[in-house]
Amino acid sequence: QVQLVESEGGLVQPGGSLRLSCAASGSMFPINAMGWYRQAPGKEREVVAVINFGGSLNYANSVKGRFTISRENGKNTVYLQMNSLRPEDTAVYYCNARRLIPSTQYYWGKGTPVTVSS
Repeated sequence: QVQLVESEGGLVQPGGSLRLSCAASGSMFPINAMGWYRQAPGKEREVVAVINFGGSLNYANSVKGRFTISRENGKNTVYLQMNSLRPEDTAVYYCNARRLIPSTQYYWGKGTPVTVSS
């Protein structure tokens, strides 16, 4: 069973920074992408950033230029560096992993709360 372990979020002041990490383990087949999603109170879950292990990166327009997703070399561990945080970034952040072999399967972390407030 694939497990995703996320680092703790926290309370950050507007304009501040926070880094989240996520490590995936237990997969018998290669994971080929990992990413971060978030869900704010009363809203649907939305994609924040995704890194395909082939090299491409994708970001939500709302975080471009402020957030950076990266992967630890050769490992199923990803980071989300969040800078210039805004109150509207407040949400529960979920790590996601995807495999394509032998079939497409998505895995989710339990989520970690991030609150941006003064």
